[in-house]
Amino acid sequence: MHRYLLFVFVVSFLAGCTYTAKITDGATAVDRKQYDVAVPMLQREYKRAKTRGEQGAIAMDLAVSYRETGNDDQAAEWFQTAYDNGVGPDALRERAEALKRLERYEDAIQTFTDLGFEIGSRYEFRKDIAGAEMAMRLMAEREAQEVKEYEVTPAGFNSPGADYAAVSYDDRLVFTSDRAAATGEDTYNWTGRSFSDLFLVDPEVSDVQAFNPTVNSESNEGTPTFSPDGNVMYFTRCTAPEKRADAYCGIYRSERQGEGWGPAEKLPFVTPDANYMHPALSEDGRRMVFSANLSEGWGGYDLYEVEMGPEGQWGTPDLMNRAINTDGNEQFPYLDADTLYFASDGLEGLGGLDIFRTWPMGDGRYSAPKNLKLPINSGADDFAYSIVRRDGTGIGSTTTGYFSSSRPGGAGSDDIYAYTKTVLPPPPPDPTPIEYRNVLDVTVVEKIYEDPTDPSSRVLGLRPVPNATVVARVGEQSRTVATNEEGVLSLVLTDDQRYEFRAERPDYLAAQGRFSSRNLPRDPDDPEQRYELELEIEKIFRNREIVLENIYYDLDESFIREDAQPTLNELAELLRQNPDISIELGSHTDCRATDRYNETLSEARATAAVTYLVEQGISAERLTARGYGETQPVADCICERCTEAQHQLNRRTTFRILE
Repeated sequence: MHRYLLFVFVVSFLAGCTYTAKITDGATAVDRKQYDVAVPMLQREYKRAKTRGEQGAIAMDLAVSYRETGNDDQAAEWFQTAYDNGVGPDALRERAEALKRLERYEDAIQTFTDLGFEIGSRYEFRKDIAGAEMAMRLMAEREAQEVKEYEVTPAGFNSPGADYAAVSYDDRLVFTSDRAAATGEDTYNWTGRSFSDLFLVDPEVSDVQAFNPTVNSESNEGTPTFSPDGNVMYFTRCTAPEKRADAYCGIYRSERQGEGWGPAEKLPFVTPDANYMHPALSEDGRRMVFSANLSEGWGGYDLYEVEMGPEGQWGTPDLMNRAINTDGNEQFPYLDADTLYFASDGLEGLGGLDIFRTWPMGDGRYSAPKNLKLPINSGADDFAYSIVRRDGTGIGSTTTGYFSSSRPGGAGSDDIYAYTKTVLPPPPPDPTPIEYRNVLDVTVVEKIYEDPTDPSSRVLGLRPVPNATVVARVGEQSRTVATNEEGVLSLVLTDDQRYEFRAERPDYLAAQGRFSSRNLPRDPDDPEQRYELELEIEKIFRNREIVLENIYYDLDESFIREDAQPTLNELAELLRQNPDISIELGSHTDCRATDRYNETLSEARATAAVTYLVEQGISAERLTARGYGETQPVADCICERCTEAQHQLNRRTTFRILE
């Protein structure tokens, strides 16, 4: 998912606004995420390019810029141009994704299939192909329907900007937009538009007004939810980054004060090391569901729920179960009584984010999430479903509301759509006795490297590893089995168990994974549910340098900064899982400063990394620190002529597995 509008990637785009130096070429504009600025520059540069390699690189940057500014038609064409000029499978992958968002499903399936052959594994794209095939099937079914469940029309108040997440507020709507009327004079060069604010509208006359100057600020605000009496509002705010710090999104609370709103305060359970967003309140206002990317989650953004205590204070959030959360992104929850609507790109869908609904069953479990299908979902991102009004009950009754989509044909990059849902007669009952089964497919996979001999080369995708050993543990019991020729081990799950898995193969680093069968759904409409778990094992490349990403140091310092700790924690976990290997931690500097200074500094930095790992419980006997100074640059440039990007490549922390 590449949509900047979903508050998912606000962290990176806010940081992109801190640059003040004049941008003179398209590649720099793309690097600084100023995509709207990059497009005309890259178009001129492509015409002047003299070699196929230059054309390919410029075409790729131009395609990315079109993608990030919501122009998938142009993006698809320029990704093809980049691929034709030798960029490689990344361009083909991006083209396939753009074709899917454009609902050109046959072309997308063919491109994904070609891509699978090119990288040597169709496994990587099986979900994409299945989703496109499902979309084509649903389109045919909808054409055959005499009475349609949903009718959809674009809202009259959409703008050329991004408009999304409309919810009821008194007799009007509040929605999120980055239209020109948003607060602040700065233009966000990612899109060429403003930062996002909350707006009010009467949908009957489309008279859009700014929501409130106390709530709207020069930061990004959006995705509000209101208490039952309308006097308390919770919303997402993403603040600008401080110096040398990441920016994070949080959930804020504001109380109504007369005709306005009071200062917003961040909720107490919001921690400073993750993004919290998209709050949704229950009918009584005492339960909240939200999205966050905490480390304890299943992957990407997950949904959490939290209860309000008797004193009006929010408790500790709980991660919602595996029936709802996936290794993808779950976002934009909305509560309608006991029914939960949410968007996900990890469940089987038509493309991008799709909208699903689920509800608690009689035994406290949630039903299997139901895809709302066409025309609510599309090949693009569809999200932020809400209900405004109900008319009647039973067959023929209607529900009206809104959802958001980046589908083609709208007024802007994201648009708000009104829907009317009609209750249709139910299908005849099936007399067959129901047998419930939950099945977990554990797949052992490995990376496909562009250069099979170099673990630092580009990763093209994943492929299954046949005949790998998997140790499955449930409680005190364990069992050792082998994957089949497709690299898969299928298990019928027992309810309310915690499963732990360890995948092993000679000459590979072991990998571990977990799965909980607690409260998995029992859905009469879909009695067999299948889940997937990937265990990614790494081929051992002895005495080959592997770069550790996101290890940074302050100028002239060697201590381990807080933002470097997650990467070193992952390395510590890898060492715990593979107790028989020893590694060398290496630190490299760029060519600036003296040889002696760089050797001393790099040795201190490597030693600091080793010390940190020892503090995490790794035996010092397994660790060697070595400072290389500037002696092993990876960027081929004369020191005085190296760009800042090349200097950054040379400033790196690495590890190698020793013989």
